[in-house]
Amino acid sequence: MAHDATDRLLLDTAEEALVAHPGHVTVIGDRYGALTLGAVSMLEPVGGGSDHLVGPVRVHQDARSGELALVANAARLGLSTPTPGRPEAPSAWVSGPLDASLLAGARVVLLQLPRGLDALDEIAELVAAHADPDVRLFAGGRVKHMAVAMNDVLRRHFGEVQAGLARQKSRVLTASAPLTRSGPSWPRSERHDDLVVVAHGAAFAGASIDIGTRALLEALAVEDPRADHVVDLGCGTGVLGVTYARAHPRARLVATDQSAAAVASAVATAEANGVADRMEVRRDDAGASLPAGSADLVLLNPPFHVGATVHAGIAYKLFDAAARVLRPGGELWCVWNSPLGYRPALQRIIGPTRQVSRDARFTVTVSTRR
Repeated sequence: MAHDATDRLLLDTAEEALVAHPGHVTVIGDRYGALTLGAVSMLEPVGGGSDHLVGPVRVHQDARSGELALVANAARLGLSTPTPGRPEAPSAWVSGPLDASLLAGARVVLLQLPRGLDALDEIAELVAAHADPDVRLFAGGRVKHMAVAMNDVLRRHFGEVQAGLARQKSRVLTASAPLTRSGPSWPRSERHDDLVVVAHGAAFAGASIDIGTRALLEALAVEDPRADHVVDLGCGTGVLGVTYARAHPRARLVATDQSAAAVASAVATAEANGVADRMEVRRDDAGASLPAGSADLVLLNPPFHVGATVHAGIAYKLFDAAARVLRPGGELWCVWNSPLGYRPALQRIIGPTRQVSRDARFTVTVSTRR
C-alpha cells in the first residue's frame, strides 16, 4: 500500500516537533514516499515557492524501488525533486545513504520500523551518535509486527523510550536522550571456513549464510558451470558472487541488489575476500542497468517476501530480468522454496528448466535461455 495507518500516526505524533524544527528533519524507511511528502506538507515554505523549505528533508530508503516511488509520487503532487548531478538545485527533500551525513544535526527523525532487530540497532546507533543531542526519534510500526525487543534495542542507544497509544493497529515508540557509545558496531563480519561475510543491519541473513544459498552453492560445486560473464542478481551480502569469483579467477561478475544495505554489505564482502577487482556491485532495481544479452550465467536466490508478506512478485520480476540479461544459451541457476513451485514459470520465462537438487525446503534448477 502506498500509505498506511502507521504513516498517518507517525506524522500526527511528530507534528509539533516537525513544525518546530523544519530544517532538521530526517526520514528513514519510507516505503513509497508517504512519510517524506507528509512531512514536507507540514513544514513552513519560505522564499515564495511552495516547495522551498528551510533545508530539505533528508531521506534514506533502503529499497531502490522506494526511491523511485517517492520521485513518482512527488511529481504527481507537483513538488520539485532532487536533480542528479545538481545537489545545489532546490528540492523538497534529498535522498542519501544511511550514514553520519544523513543524521548530522537532526532534531526530528521519522522511522518506519524495520522488520529486523539488527536493522533497528544500526539505525538507532547512527541516530544516537550523529543527530542533535536533543533529537527525538519517532519509530512507528504495525502492532502485529512489533516486539518488546524493539524497546530494548532503542534503550541501548537512548536514555528515554516511550510507547504511545495504539491507533488503527499501529503504534509509535518515541526515543530521546541519546547515549554516548564507544564507537560504531556496524557492519559486522563472520568467518565461514575460508569465506568472510560482512553485513549491515538490514542485509538478509546478516553475516550468516542462509540455507537456500548453501543449497545453491552445493549444487554449483558439484556441476561447476564455467562462465566468464556472470551476474549475481539480488546479491544480498554477495556470498554467491564472491564464492564463484574465488573459484573462477578468469570470471568477471556484476552483483546487483535494490537494497542499499545489501549493496554496502556485498562491496565489503568482496573486499574482505580479495575479489573486489573482479566483482562490480550496483544498486539497481532488478538489474535494470545491465545490458540485454550481456551474461553467460545468472545466479539467483530470489526473496519471497514483500515487507512482512509472503509474495512471489519479486521473484517473477527477477526471472524477467534474468531472461533479458542472459544471452541465448546462457544459464540461470536458481534456488527457491520447494512449495512455491517456480519451475513452470522458469520454463515459460527463461527456457528449458531441469532440476539439479530438491528437498522438502529448497529446489535448485538450471534454466537455459532460449
